[in-house]
Amino acid sequence: MSAPLPGNAPRADAPRISGVARRVLAAAAVAAVAIAGAGAAAAQTSDLVTRNALRVCADPANMPFSNTAGEGFENKIAELIASKLGVPVEYTWFPQATGFVRMTLGLNRCDVIIGFAQGDELVQNTNHYYRSTYVFVTKADGPLAGVTSLSDPLLKDKRLGVVAGTPPATVLAQNGLIGKAKGYALTVDRRFESPTEQMIADIASGTIDGGLMWGPIGGYYAKKAEVPLKVVALPKEPGTRMTYRITMGVRFHDQDWKRQLNRLIRDNQDEINAILADYGVPLLDEQDNAVVVETK
Repeated sequence: MSAPLPGNAPRADAPRISGVARRVLAAAAVAAVAIAGAGAAAAQTSDLVTRNALRVCADPANMPFSNTAGEGFENKIAELIASKLGVPVEYTWFPQATGFVRMTLGLNRCDVIIGFAQGDELVQNTNHYYRSTYVFVTKADGPLAGVTSLSDPLLKDKRLGVVAGTPPATVLAQNGLIGKAKGYALTVDRRFESPTEQMIADIASGTIDGGLMWGPIGGYYAKKAEVPLKVVALPKEPGTRMTYRITMGVRFHDQDWKRQLNRLIRDNQDEINAILADYGVPLLDEQDNAVVVETK
């Protein structure tokens, strides 16, 4: 969120980088909003935002981000924001794949996407509320537990899992490791399959020696694995962007709404960080240092 590349936005198991197709979809989304607004949005207002509820666009089955049971960290952050606004949360559910923004935010069915990569062209981004990275996951007591970079000679001849089309796949290729890699799908409907969850299971069973995935996913499922796993942040792989800022996404003309969300993020950052840390999300500051979260 999704993402993602990030974001969670749309994202299945990893953040994704926008391109020409994103610009085409963005134009469609803007057109849909313009029709829904019927000219009222021409004056800089938030007329399309419903104020008696926090209307959230979300994936119904995309843990650890969101699900219909409200178990994801984006669900918890939505509940936090709604409590500060003094309104209930209402969801519009749609799988975070192609058409997610167009069929939710673009049709005025909801007012915010809780997780969206900064700079994505389909939405207007708020300020970011966390920064994370792709990670390497392996058995905590295994031979690769000391690996901190994908250039480590220990990885030679090892079979690694990677989500196709994500930045770590590029790094594996650059280091001559892609030949033995096992690929996992990027864009899926998480109601029916979960590639990175399967990757974690394959690491635990020894089917693969380690895996590369978006940090929030790796951190969450590593905590739930049947065997102890180690999660290593990889923010500084040469030549490939591995870190992303995650924001909330709103419609382009909803300037007042964006500013209100920015204030809520700023004023409640510690509580947001605590939620993220509880789900195992690797949090990084702007210098790629781990963010230390105070726990009660």
